[in-house]
Amino acid sequence: QVQLVESGGGLVQPGGSLRLSCSASGFAFSNYFMYWYRQAPGKERELVAHISPGSRDTNYAGSVKGRFTISRVNAKNTVYLQMNNLKLEDTAVYYCKAAGAWGQGTQVTVAS
Repeated sequence: QVQLVESGGGLVQPGGSLRLSCSASGFAFSNYFMYWYRQAPGKERELVAHISPGSRDTNYAGSVKGRFTISRVNAKNTVYLQMNNLKLEDTAVYYCKAAGAWGQGTQVTVAS
């Protein structure tokens, strides 16, 4: 079955950086778009970024454009989210999504 496992979350100060990873299995990873979502307390889950199978196309939410970078290594069945210049409002649980499945999420907390 499809499995998505996120890692790399944690506590970081404003202006800091984190890199999230999502390791995938159970489907033909290199054929699928990959998505990062996030959900902050009391808010709806929102799309942060996505990347096409061959990495040619990426798209970002306006709130993270210029600060976050999505990438993938198909040989490793892994998608990444590099997050720079983190802000308090980036605090959320970050989820990976693909092939109709969600990961369990990884907590990112930005606090001084």
